[in-house]
Amino acid sequence: MTLVLDEDSPLPETAADVADLAARLREHVSRLGNLTPPGEATLLRAQQLCSGSFPDGHMPSRIHLIRLAEAVQELITVVRTHAAAPKPARRRRWWQPRTNVLRGSVFALAFACVVLAASLPRT
Repeated sequence: MTLVLDEDSPLPETAADVADLAARLREHVSRLGNLTPPGEATLLRAQQLCSGSFPDGHMPSRIHLIRLAEAVQELITVVRTHAAAPKPARRRRWWQPRTNVLRGSVFALAFACVVLAASLPRT
């Protein structure tokens, strides 16, 4: 994204450079799409830009590349604000043992008592 939007970065010179940067930005859109809330307008716009055909020509392809980078930047902003939103507090649930675990614990305790009683000296 900074390779496209940074003021100091030059525009890509060859069509292969443009295609490489576009592929990277499309990958960013797909990854950020998993983190955004469903139905987000920014995500839909970015996906529409990614799904459209890449324009031919020197300047139209560079303009499309800049639009893709701006869409990725907007998606990053949406993901950050969505992640920063407070989530509802979850109530702590205590672990509830299953019936067989309880039966095994009682049996082990009873067995330990029998072994202890058998090991004591008789008077």
